[in-house]
Amino acid sequence: MKVLSSKIHKISVLVTSVLTVGTLGYMSFSNYTLIDALYMTVITVTTVGFGEVHPFTPEEKIFTIFLILTSITIFGYAVSAFSEYLVSGQFFEHFKHRRVEKQIAELQGHTIVCGYGRNGKQAIVKLQNYNKDFVVVEKNKDMITLLDEHGLLNIEGDATLDETLLNAGIKKASALIAALPSDANNLFIVLTASQLNKDCRIISRASNESSYSKLKIAGADNVIMPDKLGGNHMASLVTTPDVIEFVDRLTIEGETTANLEEIDVDTLPKKYLGKTILDLDLRRQTGCTVIGFRNPDKDYVINPEASTPLVQGAHLIVLGRPEQITKLRELF
Repeated sequence: MKVLSSKIHKISVLVTSVLTVGTLGYMSFSNYTLIDALYMTVITVTTVGFGEVHPFTPEEKIFTIFLILTSITIFGYAVSAFSEYLVSGQFFEHFKHRRVEKQIAELQGHTIVCGYGRNGKQAIVKLQNYNKDFVVVEKNKDMITLLDEHGLLNIEGDATLDETLLNAGIKKASALIAALPSDANNLFIVLTASQLNKDCRIISRASNESSYSKLKIAGADNVIMPDKLGGNHMASLVTTPDVIEFVDRLTIEGETTANLEEIDVDTLPKKYLGKTILDLDLRRQTGCTVIGFRNPDKDYVINPEASTPLVQGAHLIVLGRPEQITKLRELF
């Protein structure tokens, strides 16, 4: 991309230089006015074949020959460069890059997903189900092609670099998911993201337990260990199969259903602020039940009391059947 921009810049400079030299040359050799000199330069460079302002002297003819040969050389270089990038696909890549830049510039509060592997794909499906804006950062060209085919907003680059995350809009992002297979690379991403945007919620993948604490210290709000979770889940299916089976059926968002929903107290009508969970009367209005409460200090209370006050910065976790969750979303 940088090479293309460099060549376009070089061609622009050369064309401008020829027009300038030609105009100044005719003003000097022929005593033309600025307009006449520019006119002669343009018809000479473009070889359109219009007549001269007045018959040329030998010196003017030699200068005109020089101008024609120079312009032909520059034109040939421009055609060659354009053809090269047209055939290689980098020309269209350049405009795709500009289009993506414009789309990312319009985003606010989006999620950046680093890596389009197994975990990255699962994260994207969940974000799509919730209609969340996201940008995928991937450096594998084959994966980039796949992302383009699926119409997913993406940028090609190394997510461990500041420049790449800045291009992905890290300063305006509300969340970042580091889903690369390497714990070391995820650590670099977490460090960079936490420095560029302190308000960004960072979730990182980890393969080794030794990486957990390092990622938390680096700035990750949550660290997920897929292998450990998988092992615990399989063991739980042996020890408490009915409980796990029931939990598996509780979906945050499936293909068409949801059983769990999160309510931000700050988004509720102001009349409920300072009131209690009982005052919300969710059970009667929607059939849903409040099963969790997160206070502003991010401490979780399971099965909170009905007298729990609704304060700013708190969140409610609500359980219900799909149709009840739908009704809840309509009301709140």
